[in-house]
Amino acid sequence: MLVGQANNAVRAGQALMEDLFYDRENGQMVTGSFMDYCMPRADDFCEFDLHNIVVPTKKNPLGVKGAGEAGTCGALPTVMNAVNDALASANAPRIEMPATQERVWRALQARR
Repeated sequence: MLVGQANNAVRAGQALMEDLFYDRENGQMVTGSFMDYCMPRADDFCEFDLHNIVVPTKKNPLGVKGAGEAGTCGALPTVMNAVNDALASANAPRIEMPATQERVWRALQARR
């Protein structure tokens, strides 16, 4: 898996499964370890088909840009738009991130 693919998988994981929960009585985080926190694994996703288009900047002699992970920012809204589009086609209400299995199921039950 390429670094860009891994970053997009992480972003898709944020959109689909990662969530923090706190105890309502004492404020203690109950998803404080990877045993309790749903983190994406390689087998949770299909293969991503990514392409790299190199466009050097004319602002410096090396043509380099300092963009960090800017290329992965579109993954979160893309995944959530796809989920909400699918829910809309089933006449279900839209949901917020993360689109966990339970939230999708509840939205589908609310369409009745």
